[in-house]
Amino acid sequence: MKLSIRHSTQYRYAEPASRSTQYLRLTPRSNRHQQILSWRLILPAPASQSIDAFGNITHLMTLEAPHDSIELVAEGVVETRTDGWEDDAGGLNPLVFLRSTPLTNAGEAIEELARKAARPGDKAAKRLAALSQAVLAAMPYTAGVTDASTTASAALALGAGVCQDHTQVFIAACRHLGYPARYVSGYLLSGAVDHAASHAWAEVYADGGWLAFDISNQCTADDHHLKLAVGLDYLDACPVRGMRRGGAGETMHAHAAVEQHDN
Repeated sequence: MKLSIRHSTQYRYAEPASRSTQYLRLTPRSNRHQQILSWRLILPAPASQSIDAFGNITHLMTLEAPHDSIELVAEGVVETRTDGWEDDAGGLNPLVFLRSTPLTNAGEAIEELARKAARPGDKAAKRLAALSQAVLAAMPYTAGVTDASTTASAALALGAGVCQDHTQVFIAACRHLGYPARYVSGYLLSGAVDHAASHAWAEVYADGGWLAFDISNQCTADDHHLKLAVGLDYLDACPVRGMRRGGAGETMHAHAAVEQHDN
């Protein structure tokens, strides 16, 4: 399937920022799951490109002059397949993804959820599917109740969240069960009006390969999904992360549009 993507992020400041730096993971890599047919970033300043520890393509952009707004745009066309998740860049040992982080620490509630949902003796794919169902049942998709700093344990305690929260609770539970699991940021072609095109899901290493689980939509990731970046949690894989000097009164608006490409 060919997907056409346009993702814009706008920052505005009530008082100008004197300097800002943006760390961008807005460029997907080609692999067995996806072939990048065209891609470009439209940025207000030049950016240096590198590859991070997880194999993600990253760009670093710094604005040195005072500014009261920033607009970042990524757009392109990608051809996707249903499989190929094992083609991760970086060549890291899967055991790296057993490591917990402050955002994905499995507290008692997550550990209990994992024990109850994933029955011993079942095959890995069945255990993980049951765990995915249990996470969504425990915290239905609800926008506006969490933010980027919400931990997996806090989101589960709230009993609500979005794809970021579902993914972090799920990977925390997977790691507790001994399965390496990683956070994936990307895009989703979906007709669901309440789910954003900018999306997150999980990949779990089991039975010798990576399995991709979209917890919010209760499906395995397929050719509707386009991977941007992977990491241990949201902070490792989020599309845009920055810091600034000054710039009081910040507002941010992000919009991602994903459509099936006709040609």
